[in-house]
Amino acid sequence: MATTSLKTDLYELTMIQAAREAGVADRRCVFEVFTRSLPEGRRYGAFAGVGRILDSLEDFRFDRADIEFLRSAGQFTEDLLSYLEGYRFEGNIEAYAEGEVFFPSSPVMRIEGTFEQCVLLETIVLSILNHDSAIASVGSRMIQAAAGRPCIEMGSRRVHEDAAVAASRAAAIVGFASTSNLEAGRTYGIPTTGTSAHAFTLVFESEADAFRAQVHSLGAGTSLLVDTFDIREAIDTAVEIAGPDLGAVRIDSGNLGETAREVREQLDALGATDTKITATSDLDEERVFDLRDFPVDGYGIGTRLVTGGNHPAQGFVFKLVERENSRGEMEAVAKKSAQKATIAGSKRAYRVRDAKGAASAELVLADDAGEQPSDSLNARPLLTRIVENGKVLNPLGQWERIEIAREVHLRALEELALADSQIRTGQDGTVALPVVHSLAELENLSHTRIDPD
Repeated sequence: MATTSLKTDLYELTMIQAAREAGVADRRCVFEVFTRSLPEGRRYGAFAGVGRILDSLEDFRFDRADIEFLRSAGQFTEDLLSYLEGYRFEGNIEAYAEGEVFFPSSPVMRIEGTFEQCVLLETIVLSILNHDSAIASVGSRMIQAAAGRPCIEMGSRRVHEDAAVAASRAAAIVGFASTSNLEAGRTYGIPTTGTSAHAFTLVFESEADAFRAQVHSLGAGTSLLVDTFDIREAIDTAVEIAGPDLGAVRIDSGNLGETAREVREQLDALGATDTKITATSDLDEERVFDLRDFPVDGYGIGTRLVTGGNHPAQGFVFKLVERENSRGEMEAVAKKSAQKATIAGSKRAYRVRDAKGAASAELVLADDAGEQPSDSLNARPLLTRIVENGKVLNPLGQWERIEIAREVHLRALEELALADSQIRTGQDGTVALPVVHSLAELENLSHTRIDPD
């Protein structure tokens, strides 16, 4: 079985080796994952990748081949190699629920254990969360822009083959109905869909021959690609061959909105009133939103989804915020670098809501501050223990994880939309919620909103 342990950076191992030699590798530590900002115009982020981290954790081992590879590098001590050979993560992990929304400085994941236990996970954790949350964040905007019309993930040919499978999963979490990727279907249980490309039409002597072959093979409920040559002629031919029960037509070029309107009128006139229209062709959330007023029944989305909408990494970082000192006491620590300073100490996070359930703030409190939100704040805790002493709590099936994450995402968006209906457009704007770090700051924020003068 393949391990995931070498999907990491060299400096994880050099740090552990030096820390072991200095006698501090076994100090208890707390690391937190957060992002300093969202991409410009993004109102929220969508958290995805937790399930894949749990799967990777199960396989995070150094087998004999891994150890021999490291030994051949000639820079690691036998002490370190012996430690790695027996490595198993034995700490605790808490995280936002997969599908939850997050904001700048939201502590979406907290990892507790010894330094050498935790730091070894930095690269695999960030690799997964940065990729999957980037896809989920732009995908959520697309789903909102689609306003209930189904979206298909079809970007496999635009990214690395393994990233394509992960992207399908992230898209499913935020509401994509299906994927074109068969491996995503096998691994995660995501419904798969797809019929034909222009090459299929062109391999035949005529478009009619291509349509006839597809309908014969897949039935009248199939989806026919109608823009290889002349769309009006293709629609006539498609309905003549498949009949009024033709499942769908796909448009992949031109002015999608106006073309969809013309196609709808033509289909209705031919009696194919239930035939759906699917639009594809480099769609993003802006183009999907612009198609709201046209008779498009669904969208196939590829490049702009699986590349994160020009933001392929979410920007999460993995930072030490608390460690055991030489006296055996836990001590808050922070980075002080200009423009990259961190907030010391482990934290708790809450989604503050009003009486109607509308989200009003992200409240992040230091564990050692002794502050707790009162019941009147209607504050929903965001961090949940998912790994305890190295054991995954409440293990679930792959599709079950996705279904639960979808429900989490729907609830989180409903809380945001109750406060600001523009969330439902999926378009650019300011960050949807302020993040505050004390009850006093939250109270001042409330007064400011009530009385801006």
